[in-house]
Amino acid sequence: MKKIVATIVALTALIGFAGCTSAADKANKNLSKAAENFEVPRRIVGVNGITDNVLFSVEGFCSYTIKSGAYEVICKEPDGTVERTTMAKSDNVTMVVTQMGGVKVDLFRSRVIFRPETIIPNFDMSTSATQ
Repeated sequence: MKKIVATIVALTALIGFAGCTSAADKANKNLSKAAENFEVPRRIVGVNGITDNVLFSVEGFCSYTIKSGAYEVICKEPDGTVERTTMAKSDNVTMVVTQMGGVKVDLFRSRVIFRPETIIPNFDMSTSATQ
């Protein structure tokens, strides 16, 4: 019986400690969430690795993804509109993303974002009578 209790205690402790992350890891995850919600100002620059020429530069409250064959940058404009810039990816172009300022994020608690407006989709109706 003592072995079973000791095993359960050891497994519980192991599982509990496995969920612990460093403050930097937690801050990184929360910072990424803030950036994906257009809360972090960024400068995104593409540089040709052969000629050292700047190919593109995008600044603002931007989110980016690197998909096969392309960089996609989505920025929220001051008037609330959203713009997307898509750039082709090649083997000699380096994309540099620089955060333009500090953002306060929690170092110890995960950030959870709940958006009730995403439950009900936004519909546009198009009928033959409106054409």
